[in-house]
Amino acid sequence: MGKATGFKEFGRSTPKRQPVGDRLQNFHEFYTEWNDDDAQAQGSRCMNCAVPFCMSGCPLGNLIPDFNDSVYKKQWEGALKELHSTNNFPEFTGRICPAPCEASCVLNINQDPVTIEYIEKAISDKGWQEGWIKPEPPKVRSGKKVAIVGSGPAGLAAAQQLNRTGHHVTVYERSHRTGGLLALGIPDFKLEKYVIDRRIDQMEKEGVIFFTDIEIGTDVPASTLADDFDVVLLTGGSTIPRDLDIPGRELKGVHFAMEFLTQQNNVNAGFVVEEKDRIVTTEKNVVILGGGDTGSDCLGTSHRQGAGQVHQLELLPEPPKERRENDRWPNWPMILRTSSSHEEGGFRDYNILTKKFTGENGVLKKLHGVRLEWGKPDENGRPQMMEVEGSEFEIETDYVFLALGFLHPQHEGPVKELKLDLDPRGNVKTDSNKMTNVPGIFAAGDISRGQSLVVWALAEGREAARGIDEYLMGETSLPKSAGSYIG
Repeated sequence: MGKATGFKEFGRSTPKRQPVGDRLQNFHEFYTEWNDDDAQAQGSRCMNCAVPFCMSGCPLGNLIPDFNDSVYKKQWEGALKELHSTNNFPEFTGRICPAPCEASCVLNINQDPVTIEYIEKAISDKGWQEGWIKPEPPKVRSGKKVAIVGSGPAGLAAAQQLNRTGHHVTVYERSHRTGGLLALGIPDFKLEKYVIDRRIDQMEKEGVIFFTDIEIGTDVPASTLADDFDVVLLTGGSTIPRDLDIPGRELKGVHFAMEFLTQQNNVNAGFVVEEKDRIVTTEKNVVILGGGDTGSDCLGTSHRQGAGQVHQLELLPEPPKERRENDRWPNWPMILRTSSSHEEGGFRDYNILTKKFTGENGVLKKLHGVRLEWGKPDENGRPQMMEVEGSEFEIETDYVFLALGFLHPQHEGPVKELKLDLDPRGNVKTDSNKMTNVPGIFAAGDISRGQSLVVWALAEGREAARGIDEYLMGETSLPKSAGSYIG
């Protein structure tokens, strides 16, 4: 504990955001540089608790008190080593993780928590600036070959772990870009893509081989991979979106959120999108269905395209601004969260059921909805949804984006071809080492866990790497992920 009174002397602070008017002019990240003194002050607030609940709140088990203390003492390179010991890509989590560690910070009982997420970002960014982050190729090769299907955070974490252990790793990505959802689904204003590209470059120099535009199960049979490699790891994510089966769903202008976000990311990267296929909200009315992070990303993207009115509608009631009595620390609090995109404008509304879409000549014109109230729980403990009589309403809109979450991974392709067992939710079923019912076939990330956070994907990838190394070699020196203990 570097400064015993730090938590008394300093309040929580975060990097400043650019003014809304400035940041809406482009898709760049909009946080101003956080100077070393600010990061040091935040590191000093860490109390080095006897039981570091922040670590148990983090699926990676990051050594948070250790790197906080190192930052306070300005031992930045040491902080980077501590951070990299559990987290392959802290510049990802430092930008887009919702920081369950901060919710579990002991200070969060009655004060504002330590700014852990931005300390992670500051450490990793300084590591790149100072040239401390370099390729680390293995000194000895095992001769074992591993194929990884999917280049999202789980696949990348597993690839780096396994390659550094000495195995030959080849990553297959069906898109034209590596990075999975990080590259395709997360807007640039939250995660600029050079942050991913420099890690891919590092991994290629370490010996990892990447192939893009190859869909396993279509371009290459999954069985071929299973025959050609000692192990196959599936990290394809949870890619089947939840749809809305109501009248008018087929109208032009109703899109899944990922269609919108992926297209804008591709345009930002310089890829050509035909004009007839462009989703452009400039001076258009937009409705976003879904109140989560993906909905917020659609909101921020719409703002940057110059949308007119934007409504974000949520089926459930508005969360409270403070924890409820039965929502106890150190659990993740179910409270109202206001993202940077909400700061930028738009309207949020709750207790809304969308009944239908209507249009003219096949083109969307209106959303028709009704307000809800929630009654007593049914026999399964779920509150009963009731429509409020006479509360029907219409919203004139040109676009509707469905940000309703994801159901499960794609079953067509490797999952069916390899005859993998599924859990009741339709995810690939694995054992404690992340192996499926087929020996030598592993799965990790959202494909087996279900839709979740980037920090969970990284933890799952690291845990799969540990299981694969043990399967190939009979033993492993790779660390056990904290996520394997906390579910």
